[in-house]
Amino acid sequence: MAELEISDVNLPYNTDAEQMVLGSIIADPELLTKVTDKLSPEHFFRKTHSGIYSVMQKLFVSGKEINIISLSEYCAREQLFDSLDQAKEYLFKLSMLAVESSSIESYAQFLDEKFVLRELIYASREIFEKATSGTEDPAALLEFAERRIFDIRSDKETGGLLLIEPTVVNVLRHLMRVAQNLEPAEERGIGSGFPNLDKVIYGLMPTSLILIAARPGMGKTSFAMNIAVNAARMNRDKKVAIFSLEMSRSQLVERMLSSEGKINSDSMKTGQIDKSHWAGLYEAAEMLMQTQIYVDDTANMTVGEMKAKLRRMNNVGLVVIDYIGLITVKGKNSGNKVAEVTEITRNLKIMAKELNVPVIALSQLSRGPDAREDKRPLLSDLRDSGSVEQDADVVLFLYRDYYYHKEKTDHINACECIIAKNRHGKQCTIPLRWDGEYTRFSSVEDRYEDPGH
Repeated sequence: MAELEISDVNLPYNTDAEQMVLGSIIADPELLTKVTDKLSPEHFFRKTHSGIYSVMQKLFVSGKEINIISLSEYCAREQLFDSLDQAKEYLFKLSMLAVESSSIESYAQFLDEKFVLRELIYASREIFEKATSGTEDPAALLEFAERRIFDIRSDKETGGLLLIEPTVVNVLRHLMRVAQNLEPAEERGIGSGFPNLDKVIYGLMPTSLILIAARPGMGKTSFAMNIAVNAARMNRDKKVAIFSLEMSRSQLVERMLSSEGKINSDSMKTGQIDKSHWAGLYEAAEMLMQTQIYVDDTANMTVGEMKAKLRRMNNVGLVVIDYIGLITVKGKNSGNKVAEVTEITRNLKIMAKELNVPVIALSQLSRGPDAREDKRPLLSDLRDSGSVEQDADVVLFLYRDYYYHKEKTDHINACECIIAKNRHGKQCTIPLRWDGEYTRFSSVEDRYEDPGH
């Protein structure tokens, strides 16, 4: 088979569309803000057009007016043309090709489609070359191919560094729209269903790795499932993916029905449900069926296998993994628990970033708290922690004093959600209510406590 050569392929592009977009911005510079989040210089196939668009972005960032004179000077300085006069002449011709302002976004979409086709051709060659080199492990090659195609689909750059100027333009555009009250000032993630927690961590932020850790019996699985159901209920257009490595799909759904229908968890196991509770059970079942919750209870999964499954899903809003200790690691780190956990958490953070979703991962704690007078967990208690503390954006500890001091406290239902790490905000303790009968957590409104207890 002859080697695939990009030079043998007619790369898709449209010079007329590129000229119309650039000409429209010259005629009405305000149109740049309509397309800056859709187009980067790489979307323009012609090198000269790519350079002109880059200059437009630089002028916008510097607060300078975009017109033929300023563009000509900068384009000549960037050596996009042989002379200043040649730059002026070409830019004037472009301005005459301006389209109606209402049409520019459709032309931008057209350029994006051509760009995606070119990227697919480039990606195909990379995959072809790796597959025919004879040196690539098939599993690694499949992972590379899936990631390469997924990155194109997500409009992400996969190789090398991305120039900062498009991001600067987008940030400025956002700030301008905030100033005009066209967008909210704060970017927030999807809600967890616990308002006081969301106030501190700004919701479940895309790309964030959120660790929920506790000693056995504190309710970390229940807390994670409560969050998953809340997120799915409040964001019906988003899919919530749960990887349950410990419990079966049926066991997990039983917990959800118990929690949402307020049915005694023991009754759910025995089937001895009081007649008066069936209405609540049906209501909970109907609510769950209206959400987009997906559960995978496959045992011995790797992070790579989870990532491959998630890439095949559209519009994922949240990923929950129960729990880190049961994720499989293959290769050189297998058998070394600290190295395994380090690799797992690093890969989970990469997955959150690549898929642009929040990932909640559950983790157990060592016996450290049991040996201390103050049983509240510390970051050092993370079992086989490796780089967990470093990789996680948020670390949440669950602590119920009643679990340790049944004879000394009357606060049977009191629970503390200790925010031990918060990359984007403060560390504090959020009070929660724990209803063990229903495996359900609920908010204690209107207050939170600073650490120090």
